[in-house]
Amino acid sequence: MQSFGLIHFFQTHIAPMEIVSDLGQMQDICMRARIDNQKIALVPTMGFFHEGHLSLMRWARLNADQVVVSVFVNPAQFGPGEDLDRYPRDLERDSSMARSLSIDFLFVPYAADLYPEGFDTWVETQKLSKFLCGQERPAHFRGVTTIVCKLFNLTMPRMAVFGRKDRQQLLIIKKMVRDLHMPVDIVGLPTIREHDGLAMSSRNAYLSPRQRKEAANVYKGLAMIRQEVLSGRTDRLELESLLGNYYRQNIPGAVIDYIQLVNAETLENASRADNNTFMAVALKLGRTRLIDNIELGQSTEDA
Repeated sequence: MQSFGLIHFFQTHIAPMEIVSDLGQMQDICMRARIDNQKIALVPTMGFFHEGHLSLMRWARLNADQVVVSVFVNPAQFGPGEDLDRYPRDLERDSSMARSLSIDFLFVPYAADLYPEGFDTWVETQKLSKFLCGQERPAHFRGVTTIVCKLFNLTMPRMAVFGRKDRQQLLIIKKMVRDLHMPVDIVGLPTIREHDGLAMSSRNAYLSPRQRKEAANVYKGLAMIRQEVLSGRTDRLELESLLGNYYRQNIPGAVIDYIQLVNAETLENASRADNNTFMAVALKLGRTRLIDNIELGQSTEDA
């Protein structure tokens, strides 16, 4: 029934997609929509769309009156020596894909407008940002929360849609929204995977054919750990060691940033796996940083 509804919507929703870069124009458009009591959904992205992005857009299209998809490679979340300059970009391709899903607005702001000369105001969730990816990338999440806050102010969404592959990011944004009383519902949707389990990511384009084959073992290792938990093995240190050995054997070229069993709400280390924990990993394979996670416990499903 839901797929029929989506097809029907695409057949009847014929208004052309508009590409907007001006901040004031985007804000005015969304203000008028809010005055008209239209429900706006925002899908924040850095572009170079893949099926993971498209799944978020389809959900937003089914659940909102107006859908805004932002495309912005945010310099504030890249550290020194990271891949800001070579991050994959293809706005023409992205525009075509968004238009095919009847997206209303593709918001493509300029960095000079979002971070003008003299910019010195940041939004940060201090505690959650120190764990996992925050250990290796100390300023990363400050950049994420600041740009997401800006996008919320500019598009005034009723809801914003994110994927659960970046689970730490999702938790941090939810925390920001709660703490600052932002009137936005944060929706986290399942990770979309390739046929062999690799979590879809724009950065997968960096992988060589050999690296791409090895990268499938990131999720296979996580799936193995969940089976171990379901069979009764729950000790954190034992599970982390088991997964580390698996990666060293099956992804020999990878450098492990972290393998951690954490509480699903606080991100603090959990002593044992249960229904309120997940295993999170980050590995560098060549110049590509791969992250993934999996929920653990009897009643969980794939992330």
